[in-house]
Amino acid sequence: MSMFSTGILVLTSPLHTLPLRIAPVLSSAAQLVKRTLYVHLHPGLNLGSGTQPRPVFIPPVVDVSNLITRLYSNAADVCGHLDVCVLLTNVCAQSAAYSGSTTPNCPFPTPQALSHSPEVVLTDFALQDPGQSHQVTQCLQSYAGRCYVCRPGIPSVLLHPQLMKLQEEEDVLEAQQEKAELLETYNDVVVGGTFDRLHGAHKTLLSISCLLANRRFLIGVCDQAMLKKKVLKELIEPYSARVQRLQEFLQDVKPSVQVEIVPLDDPFGASIVDPLLECIVVSEETRKGGEAVNKKRIENGLRALVLHEIQLLKDAHHTEIEEEKISSSSLRARLLGTLLTPPKDNSHLPPLPYVIGLTGGSGSGKSSIAKQLEALGAVRIDCDKLGHEVYQPDTAAYHRVVEKFGSDVLNDDKTINRRALGRKVFGNQEQLKALTDIVWPEIALLVKKKINQARDEDKQVCVVDAAVLLEASWQNLVHEVWVTIIPEEEAVSRITERDGVTTEDALRRLQSQWSNSKQVEHANVVLSTLWEPEVTQKQVLKAWNLLQKRIQQKQEGQ
Repeated sequence: MSMFSTGILVLTSPLHTLPLRIAPVLSSAAQLVKRTLYVHLHPGLNLGSGTQPRPVFIPPVVDVSNLITRLYSNAADVCGHLDVCVLLTNVCAQSAAYSGSTTPNCPFPTPQALSHSPEVVLTDFALQDPGQSHQVTQCLQSYAGRCYVCRPGIPSVLLHPQLMKLQEEEDVLEAQQEKAELLETYNDVVVGGTFDRLHGAHKTLLSISCLLANRRFLIGVCDQAMLKKKVLKELIEPYSARVQRLQEFLQDVKPSVQVEIVPLDDPFGASIVDPLLECIVVSEETRKGGEAVNKKRIENGLRALVLHEIQLLKDAHHTEIEEEKISSSSLRARLLGTLLTPPKDNSHLPPLPYVIGLTGGSGSGKSSIAKQLEALGAVRIDCDKLGHEVYQPDTAAYHRVVEKFGSDVLNDDKTINRRALGRKVFGNQEQLKALTDIVWPEIALLVKKKINQARDEDKQVCVVDAAVLLEASWQNLVHEVWVTIIPEEEAVSRITERDGVTTEDALRRLQSQWSNSKQVEHANVVLSTLWEPEVTQKQVLKAWNLLQKRIQQKQEGQ
């Protein structure tokens, strides 16, 4: 069967057996769906009775909360490429269901429109009689159409994951099953977080919050000041993009809940001043933050919030530099070395050698990465060395520098004293621009000469190692821009140790350069030398291997 972009998975197994079934069911679904998988819960739904079942409200019991956690955890393990979303429109406390619906006990008075239009509906329903297959798939198709906006005649598929080996364990669970325990729900619920690159742990937090919220769900999203200490903060999505993704996700999950999203510029935000809030959802890791919120609320004369704690999701794929839990910082680390944005049109450049422009701030480890790429087979073009060449006596740049800045920038042997020249331009933007207007075009000519030489030698890849690549607007010389970044405090530490300068001097040097964030805006690939050398080597090797694939694809496409 062909692959579908988006699908709905209708889960019909009893709640107490689903935790064992969900991994194989998701694995089977991932064979048919490649982008977005919506999950609809209807435990006990009988698609083989011969009568058309209708959707009903499901109470928000503890088992539903546990299933959500298990489902997102399993999804990260077995189908991490899929955007999984558990739909909770039909999961609602009875009192809220009656107050919010014009038709009693009917969660879908009209079919709900989803952000991505479903192309297939799947189910874990266990077919007892093979002769009923057509009847069941027709029933499933009709049921999905009553719940969600689907195109007419949407294909319906019965999944047949290997569940036989689970039967014995399910029998044990059946014997241990106790009466379903209802979750305590609240009118107004609050959470806070960065919500960068919405992942399974975020979705668990948000979904359980939707379970708990009868009326309003307030979300504080970290912005600006709250992002300063985040790992690889330059790769965090813009605030507007994070908010848009949250809104889209929550509109799908539970459109009946009133969602309010506000920027969070301190650890507390509205949580310590909003008198209507009743519950804050935390994890074991953020529980102390929730307790701090309550301390502030009491100081402000407000009642303390109920702390509802959820468990952290383990990341089965984490590496030595990543957290054991599923986290945004780990996902950002995995972006290092990958193509973040496609290269701009570079049709004016010969296809080979493929030219990488490598840049980064002082102390970022740019040159060490350039040397690693050289060891992998790239031709390294060191623009710092070329900068020394353009100052040599009798060059065009030499004469123009002396004419502009005077003979007092010369040594006794008539070579340019770069320190004396530096003192003349330091802190004077007009003088500095006059110098770079002379020097940068001459360096660019030498870079082109080196690239042409590499082409004559049939070299495949050149790396232009240039601290001022972006400031000098040399992007038109390269096919891709690669940027190396490290936190400012780490850069200061490296510069002071390497060059023997003061912290203040190191900071001034960094502040005279483009910031990490500004450089990343122009980057196709980002690398970081923040961790141990072997971690950097893995990054560089990943970047190199992916580059080889891009070059090959480009050659095949021509």
